[in-house]
Amino acid sequence: MYHIRLATPDDAEALLRIYSYYVENTCISYELESPTVEEFRHRIEEVLKHYPYLVAELDSQQPKANSQQPQIVGYCYVHRFRERAAYDHCVETSIYIDKDAHRSGIGSALYAELEKRLRAQGIINLCASITEEAEPSIRFHTKHGYTKVAHFHKCGRKFNQWLDMIWMEKFIAEHN
Repeated sequence: MYHIRLATPDDAEALLRIYSYYVENTCISYELESPTVEEFRHRIEEVLKHYPYLVAELDSQQPKANSQQPQIVGYCYVHRFRERAAYDHCVETSIYIDKDAHRSGIGSALYAELEKRLRAQGIINLCASITEEAEPSIRFHTKHGYTKVAHFHKCGRKFNQWLDMIWMEKFIAEHN
């Protein structure tokens, strides 16, 4: 099993290990090069100033990959959707699961905890920007109540191909 906790900047190396796979091998992230550990640590620190940044790690009784520390197998976070104050109840979500831990329920557990914490902060709208070619991610978000609201054609270029991006959204509270 695994448990979910708030990330710390000290998790940067483990989280970057998960993220770098997606940067270097997929079009899921539109980054062309993996950030440094220092840059990733800074990103975590910036998110934590305003929002939850969650990690899922294997419980201590689970086998670990040559480490004394619990193994992190996924993470999620949000950041501001737009800079204007009128958007303060809307965030953009991001989730990354270790490539060897897909379909284990980790993503669902991370999103459930994230939504609980965001509701407590007064967040209402969740938005997800997803490469159209990432069909498993689209299915995952649809399963968790997101609906497609926009489609941008050939707006990104990676691995010598043009990529479409879709936006999905979910409301986690009432708009009062």
